[in-house]
Amino acid sequence: MTKLTIIGAGSTVFTKNIVVDLLTIDQFKTIEIALMDIDKNRLIKTKEVLEIISKKMGVTPKISIHTNRKEALIDTEFVQTTIQVGGYKPSTVIDFEIPAKYGLQQTIADTLGIGGIMRGLRTVPVLVDIAKDMVELCPQALMLQYVNPMAINCLGLSHFVPELKYVGLCHSVQGTAADLARDIGEDINQIQYECSGINHMAFYTKFEKKLADGSNQDLYPQIHRVGEEGSFGPNWDGCTNHVRYEILKRLGYFVTESSEHFAEYTPWFIKNHQQGLLKDFNIPINEYIRRCEKQIQEWEDQEQQLLSNKELVCEKSVEYASRIILSMVTGKEDLIYGNVLNINLIPNLPSNSCVEVPCLVKKNELVPQSVAPLPMHLANLIQTNINVQQLTVEALKTQKKETVYHAAMLDPHTAGELSLDQIWKMVDELIEAHGSMLPTLS
Repeated sequence: MTKLTIIGAGSTVFTKNIVVDLLTIDQFKTIEIALMDIDKNRLIKTKEVLEIISKKMGVTPKISIHTNRKEALIDTEFVQTTIQVGGYKPSTVIDFEIPAKYGLQQTIADTLGIGGIMRGLRTVPVLVDIAKDMVELCPQALMLQYVNPMAINCLGLSHFVPELKYVGLCHSVQGTAADLARDIGEDINQIQYECSGINHMAFYTKFEKKLADGSNQDLYPQIHRVGEEGSFGPNWDGCTNHVRYEILKRLGYFVTESSEHFAEYTPWFIKNHQQGLLKDFNIPINEYIRRCEKQIQEWEDQEQQLLSNKELVCEKSVEYASRIILSMVTGKEDLIYGNVLNINLIPNLPSNSCVEVPCLVKKNELVPQSVAPLPMHLANLIQTNINVQQLTVEALKTQKKETVYHAAMLDPHTAGELSLDQIWKMVDELIEAHGSMLPTLS
């Protein structure tokens, strides 16, 4: 019997989505699912929701709950991580409030920027502990790594537990492809695309439609037309898409991650001395704070609806987890996009980096695919983000505070707004505020 262990299963709604994806597949109607979280009350609620769903779907998975991680990992084949170290409060709030004191505005702050650096410093050590337990208890298991900051976390795993089998998973590639298809009025099921880069900064190098005569039609002219006309819709998070279409105009390629994310990966869109940019590009400052508060309330409402069986929707999500598990168990080949160590997969990005590339999934194996070199200007832009990711992992390796300063100094958005003295003082204040959530830094 296939076994999946979910670490951070107290996130009831996300766990529900992944489990529903699996339970709709015939091979997994009796799958074993071990739910693990440090909050037992959250676990109990999650289990209740999954039992209600299973009954409605007419399936009989074996579901267990655990607060002991090692116990949950025994004999598992797949481990999904959905943790948030430090939680929304206090850690995420700290990552926004202290930089704001120095005049550094952020939108999401969970991937790059000073918020991404701090989140990486407190998250990688916990993921490494999980990985070491996996190597001890289930060495053949695959980690389905869903936690941000994706590239920092995955690069950290590769450095500290190189023997671990993992893939970093996000929905930005397939989610954005669906958005683009909608914007140009095409059926996503008829579209073929190629995409590569790093998580949240990958670019579609091809976006084509298969024609009846067997040839491929390049859809980029239609995408450019939509951008010029301003007739595009919101992104998959519901926010506006102005930044990404501006990047398309300037760089010639469409980027995977949402506009509110991408705005803080560069020095071009969020500037204190040019507040008009925020209005011109519809950039929502503190968006993640609002989103977290909204989601917390929505999740509580959804949880109650699920528990009362008033609103029980069992639709498949766009997440890759179930597809990967199906392919590795049955041998039915599939192609997904994953985040892995760059072992000559993108030739003009450094080997000491985590890249997002197509991955072929087959029986007991996930094989990252090599792609063509990226256009030089895209590779150079991506490198500015890789610099910060590498230095954040280096800070964890050396445990030197000065390397955290260096990561913040090289962050494009931080460097575009603050002086060196401000950056160092901000880092000091953040490290002190996070306290024991961070590893000791000398």
